[in-house]
Amino acid sequence: MATHTSLHGNSGQHPSGGGAGSSRRGDSPLAPGTHSATASSIVKTLSALHSTTTAQNREFEFTSIDFERVRKLIYEHAGIALSPAKQDMVYSRLARRLRACGDKSFAQYLQRLERDRGEWETFVNSLTTNLTSFFRESHHFDILAQQIRQMKEKRVFRIWCCAASTGEEPYSLAITACDVFSTLTPPVEIIASDIDTAVLAHGEKGCYRRDRVEKLQQAHITRYFTHSATDGDIYTARPELRRLISFRRINLLSPTWTVQGPLDAIFCRNVMIYFDKQTQYAILKRFVPLMRPDGRLYAGHSESFIHAADLLRSLGRTVYVRLDSPLR
Repeated sequence: MATHTSLHGNSGQHPSGGGAGSSRRGDSPLAPGTHSATASSIVKTLSALHSTTTAQNREFEFTSIDFERVRKLIYEHAGIALSPAKQDMVYSRLARRLRACGDKSFAQYLQRLERDRGEWETFVNSLTTNLTSFFRESHHFDILAQQIRQMKEKRVFRIWCCAASTGEEPYSLAITACDVFSTLTPPVEIIASDIDTAVLAHGEKGCYRRDRVEKLQQAHITRYFTHSATDGDIYTARPELRRLISFRRINLLSPTWTVQGPLDAIFCRNVMIYFDKQTQYAILKRFVPLMRPDGRLYAGHSESFIHAADLLRSLGRTVYVRLDSPLR
């Protein structure tokens, strides 16, 4: 039978006992200043009861110790700093792996990780977020188009998209380049990387459902995509577009990257927000020597690199250049 906690702490009876010190009807029985303390206690009690209820309703045992182990592992392996508020999200995403592996608890699954290195990749894939869309933060593609047009020498324009996800961003880069050069074979090389191999495989295929491409200009859909012969709801990037992009797995925390400079542009958007400042700085420090003197780093709209002012200078609109860049 459920036990109910009295908010008065006195078996539900009113604390006043009559006489000269008793409160009148409608007056507060509490001393001044105690309302907020009581409210805070109520909130904490209800929060604890909610957490207990949630834990009891879970399919797998998931302790605070398990959660801290997950936080430590994903930080060490992928640089992702999970906040304490992400506990329910971690449970939801990893519970699928427990079912697939036949483990009975998170402790058992985490023991599996220690001996099964093949599970590591799926573990990381499960905890990474892959929110993306074609021409997301579209102003960056306008700036990129201008940058390409300003290139004076005849050479290959090189771009690294280091959070490629399912491919919408690198294909947007390819479309931008094709538009600028008015050809499906522009002198452009795009390296598209991600830590999640599943989304990279999706991007390499270049197949997207109607709802993913419907926000594109109709001219872009007609020119750069074909309909599937078997499913009219599927749009596939043209082979010429796919040939401009090289998909590969790169962990930004790895000591070596399979990317060589010089690069004209690095698109690292909406990924730094998952790293702490120290990790961000370490990655940015490695970006700088890969960039051409007039190269640009494109960041996400909510990302700021003020803490790396000794490495990069802002051009505005979350576009950065090296300190020695001639661009102003």
